Amino acid sequence: MADLPRATSIRLQWLRPLALAVTLVFASGNNPAPIPGAFVGFDKLAHSCIFGLLATLLLRVDAVWRRTGWRGWLAILAVSAFGAIDEWHQSFTPGRSVEFADWVADTTGPALAVTLYLNWGWYRRLMETPLCLRRRKADPVKKRTDCF
Repeated sequence: MADLPRATSIRLQWLRPLALAVTLVFASGNNPAPIPGAFVGFDKLAHSCIFGLLATLLLRVDAVWRRTGWRGWLAILAVSAFGAIDEWHQSFTPGRSVEFADWVADTTGPALAVTLYLNWGWYRRLMETPLCLRRRKADPVKKRTDCF
């Protein structure tokens, strides 16, 4: 993205969090199929992971967050509010229920993800390294130039 104009680059940074948010809205509007072999509390773990990913993707939109000390709190607050709205949205879907525990998971997942992203370099490097570079390290003989 280095050779793109700044405004285009910022718009592209918003693409991933918006795509995930739209996917979550559509998924919460449908009845979930039972997952075979899922353990008790699997849905809470899924909520934490998905909403944590959303918070991490929001943190990566660097041009939006002018106050670096507040960006973690803003991401947690935004994703928590989105989780509350998502739970409210589910109340209109037949076969779905609103659970306070889901919203708690929608908030604690982002809090953990934001803490990891801002405080531990290994997690940030993991999130920032493009997949094609990871593949290149795993298979150094193979030459890859299609990294995006």
